[in-house]
Amino acid sequence: MAYKTEDVFSFTAFDPSRFTEGFREMAEKGAAQSREAFGKMKSAAEEATKTVESTMQTAQAGSVELGLKAIEALRSNADLSLSHMEALLGVKSVAELVELQTGFFRKQAELTVEQAKAMQEAARKLAEEVSKPGKEAAEKVMSQFKAA
Repeated sequence: MAYKTEDVFSFTAFDPSRFTEGFREMAEKGAAQSREAFGKMKSAAEEATKTVESTMQTAQAGSVELGLKAIEALRSNADLSLSHMEALLGVKSVAELVELQTGFFRKQAELTVEQAKAMQEAARKLAEEVSKPGKEAAEKVMSQFKAA
């Protein structure tokens, strides 16, 4: 079919209502997508806030626990040292002094190893608990991306 020159310059093929309708549909679709994206971002921000709050509460509780363990270790070390000093006051010979000192150093070394293990375990537990909310949030986000 051949076009005539009159057809090219006539505006009968142009329908303004179709143009307006198409533009309106495009604008509504863009607005809907923007609302959806905003909703997702708002939800993600709320989740991130909850994760940070949970992490901070866990870290605070864990640091209190570590502090209490450190105080307990200091207290037991002080008690052991005071008991040793009292025992030293009753020493009657060099042999007794050497025996007492050797026993004290052995007890002190064993206690230090036990305290170090307890502190290490408490720190490991704290690290796991502090990182747990972040891990869970990251897994949730990754699963949402995979689902999308």
